[in-house]
Amino acid sequence: MTLADFNSSLSQDDPPVGLPLPLQSLWWDAKGDWDRAHALVNDLGTPDAMSVHAYLHRKEGDEANASYWYRRAGSGFRRPTLAQEWAELVAAQLADED
Repeated sequence: MTLADFNSSLSQDDPPVGLPLPLQSLWWDAKGDWDRAHALVNDLGTPDAMSVHAYLHRKEGDEANASYWYRRAGSGFRRPTLAQEWAELVAAQLADED
């Protein structure tokens, strides 16, 4: 799946079948359902999930919690725009799927 395919899927009611949970989380976030997005990654311990978890807390405005999850994911606190970070996360995780 490409980033364009992923973005096109946002017109659907549900995420594409077979997406890993971190990508499903980003999909629901793009649909405006932060709570559902957060629930999908809240208890996952993979670096991809923790990166998404960090992004979601940053989006929420909880920088301390975001910093914690960025550290757990092995990355520093990110400062691109939220839209840019979302796109980078999606693109990186789609690349991992190939």
